[in-house]
Amino acid sequence: MFLDRKAYNTDNMNALNTNELWEHILNQVELSISPANFNTWFKSSSIIKIEDNVVYVGVPSQFFREWYLKKFNTLLLKIIRSVSYDFRNIEYLIVKDDKKKKSYESKKEKPTIELPLREFYINKNDNLNPRYTFDSFVVGSFNELAYTAAQAAINRPGITYNPFFIYGDTGRGKTHLIQAIGNQYKKLYSNRKVYYLTSEKFSVDYTDSLQSGNANRFKDKYRQYDLLIMDDIQFLSRKEKSQEELFHLFNSLYDNNKQIIFSSDRSPAAIPDIANRLRGRFSAGMTIDIGEPDLESRMKIIQKKIALNNITLSNEVVEYIATMVPGSIRELEGVINSVVCHTQIKGTPPDIAEIRQSLRSFSKPTKNVSVKTVVTKITDFYGIDIDSIYEKTRRREVVRPRQIIMYILREDFNVSYPTIGSKLGGRDHTTVIHSCEKVRKDLLQDPELAREIEDIRSMLI
Repeated sequence: MFLDRKAYNTDNMNALNTNELWEHILNQVELSISPANFNTWFKSSSIIKIEDNVVYVGVPSQFFREWYLKKFNTLLLKIIRSVSYDFRNIEYLIVKDDKKKKSYESKKEKPTIELPLREFYINKNDNLNPRYTFDSFVVGSFNELAYTAAQAAINRPGITYNPFFIYGDTGRGKTHLIQAIGNQYKKLYSNRKVYYLTSEKFSVDYTDSLQSGNANRFKDKYRQYDLLIMDDIQFLSRKEKSQEELFHLFNSLYDNNKQIIFSSDRSPAAIPDIANRLRGRFSAGMTIDIGEPDLESRMKIIQKKIALNNITLSNEVVEYIATMVPGSIRELEGVINSVVCHTQIKGTPPDIAEIRQSLRSFSKPTKNVSVKTVVTKITDFYGIDIDSIYEKTRRREVVRPRQIIMYILREDFNVSYPTIGSKLGGRDHTTVIHSCEKVRKDLLQDPELAREIEDIRSMLI
């Protein structure tokens, strides 16, 4: 995120800014977890207040509170700290339904600004998200074949490329493409039925139908569709009963010239513990791999999605983002979300210095590096003696590298303040906190320091 700290100064925090912050958090979380998890854990939560640089999030029960602390606290902290370093922590408050209702009603009376990427909502009848269209889909060398085949499948559904199986690593735009097919199909064939779901949802529906004695209703439901789109088919691995039911559903749809589309993170041949007869069905039509987008394609994606929000970025900024965020379109969307939010709050798009600072997390090292290794690498980088880091000296040439060591240990490896102090000569944890805050503030104003830390992180990968 690229907001400066004034934008979320807690002295003048109001409901409007609180709502904007929560909308941004939801955008980032939605890109990091599955849709099922997102709907389960974040539908009933919101920011209640912000006091003394602490964000208070309201949750419906003690179970939710414990789950947030265990599963989502690190992610949420990372998101709010990317908005402003002034935020110190997140606390989770149990809020009863009546209080939440009053809070919601009071918020409705105030004007709110929602981020553009949240303005579209999933259609409950077919599970398609209207923002996944071919108009917003960027075609490059990495996905051109998949795009062309998708158009052919739409023009002659159930006949050309049936089934249509798309695979590729996470974040390559598979869900966008298959949902775009669904949305285009709805426009072209308004009298036909389309349905999108994940294989996990299919398996849950099937199990529920057996337990409730509604197996026939389940079969009738899925056989009525003219276009069935199933995402993340690899999650049917080892689920023999669900695989068997999908096999029979496939045959029914296929025999009636109904179009079937699958996506997976791997090819049909590489999915483990799938029945051979079902694997054969997956491979019977067109199977296409979506590869990693090259630099030019990533730049096109950034420019396209930014333009959809009426924002213009310099070529220098676009190229820097594309260089620093390789491979994953999903990660690019997270950065674009932040650019949109920054522009809304500050009134201007981020410049190259703000981009450099904000994208530091994409060059963070792996988590299996020891404290000793961090100290050794950084002292070598600055050309100082290792022992000086542990001494009580205040020499300038030692103080700055020591502060950076503390910052890296805390920011990249989540080492506690007391542990950092103990490992670096028995210093008090308040000294470590002060050092980390000093580096964070200096990074906002010192491009040279930002480049040094980027170089250090690349040494630690």
